[in-house]
Amino acid sequence: MPQALTIKKVDGKPSQVYYPLQLNQVPKPTPGPGELLVKLHAASLNHRDLFIRQHLYPGISFEHPLLADGFGTVIEAGPDTPPTLQGQRVLLTPCRGWASSPDGPEDPTKFSVIGGTIHYPTGAAQDYALVPAAEVEPAPPHLSPHEAAALPLVGLTAWRALVTKGLGLNGADPELAAKAAGRNLLVTGIGGGVALATLQFGVALGCAVYVTSSSDDKLALARQLGAAGGASYKEAGWEKRLQAQLPATRPYLDLIVDGAGGDVVAKGVRLLRAGGVISVYGMTVGPKMDWTMSAVMRNLELRGTTMGSRAEFRDMVAFVRERRIRPVVSRVVRGLENIDAIDGLFEDMREGKQFGKLVIEISSADDDGGAKL
Repeated sequence: MPQALTIKKVDGKPSQVYYPLQLNQVPKPTPGPGELLVKLHAASLNHRDLFIRQHLYPGISFEHPLLADGFGTVIEAGPDTPPTLQGQRVLLTPCRGWASSPDGPEDPTKFSVIGGTIHYPTGAAQDYALVPAAEVEPAPPHLSPHEAAALPLVGLTAWRALVTKGLGLNGADPELAAKAAGRNLLVTGIGGGVALATLQFGVALGCAVYVTSSSDDKLALARQLGAAGGASYKEAGWEKRLQAQLPATRPYLDLIVDGAGGDVVAKGVRLLRAGGVISVYGMTVGPKMDWTMSAVMRNLELRGTTMGSRAEFRDMVAFVRERRIRPVVSRVVRGLENIDAIDGLFEDMREGKQFGKLVIEISSADDDGGAKL
C-alpha cells in the first residue's frame, strides 16, 4: 500500500516541541479532470521542514505529507490534461497561488509552499502525488533523480533573489546573461541550498561571486563551484578581508544576496557601491535587523524576497536546462520507511553540517509504475 510521511502531533510549545515523523498507509489516488498522478522518485528537505517540526511555521498540518521538493514520473493523466505530459519525468512546482506578478502573489491569501501545511494537500514525501497538470515542469534531462529533487524550492528562491529582485532583471529576457555579466556579487552563508543555487546561477550569468561561511572547508568547496573568493564571517573584520579580494577595476560589490539578516547592512555599507542592493530571502539570525543612516546616505536598497512565481519557476528550470547546472547534493537516504535515517538528515540541517541539499530516494526512476492514459 502507498505510504506518506507526516508529522505526529505531540504536546509542546513552539520552538520547544519537536514533532516526530510518522509513516502512514494511504490509498493510491486517482486523477480527476485536469489532474496528474505522479509516482515520486525523490524528495528533498528545506529549512521550512525543520521549522514545521518545531512549530515555527504558520498553518502546519499533521495530515498532509511533508516536503515541497519532489521529482517523479507522470504515470496516469486525468481528462483534459496535455497528452505530452504522459510518461514525463517532472518537477513538482513547490508553491501554489502565485502566477506571474513580479511584485508578489496576486492574492496573498491563496499563496503557500506545498508540503506539511493546511493550505494545499500536496507534499513530496509520499509514493504518489496527485497534482494539477499546470503545477509540474518537465525535469531537465541532464539531472539525476537526486539532483532534480534538490532543485525546486531553493532554485526558485535563489532565482528570484538574484535575478528578479537583486539584479532587477526579467528572467525570460534573452539578453539576461549579457546584462548581468561583470557584476560583483556576495552570497552569504554558503553551504545551504539557496546560497549554493545563487552561487551557481551567478557564475553561469558571468558574475564574479564571493561567499561567506563559518567553515573553511565550505569556502574551499565554493571555490570549486566557481566562487571568485570568500571569507569566514567568524573572523572579526571579515569584510576587510573580502574587500581586499575585489578587483582593482571594480573594487566594490553590486549586490549582496543574504539569508541570515543580522549585521548584513552594517557590513554591506562598507562593501557595496553607492546605490547597491541587499536582497534578503531569510533572517535566520533573528526576525529583526538594523537599517543604518550610513546605508541611507549611500542610497543602498534593501529588498525582501520570498520563494517566487510560477513564471519565475519556469524561467529558472529553463535556465538550469540550458546551462546544464547541477544542484549540489549533500547526502541521500533511501526509503520513506527509513525514519531514523531521515531524522539524521534533519539533524544535519539543525547542526548546519550540510553542503548542498539533503535528499530522500523514494523509488527507482527506472520503474515508472506502469504509466498509462
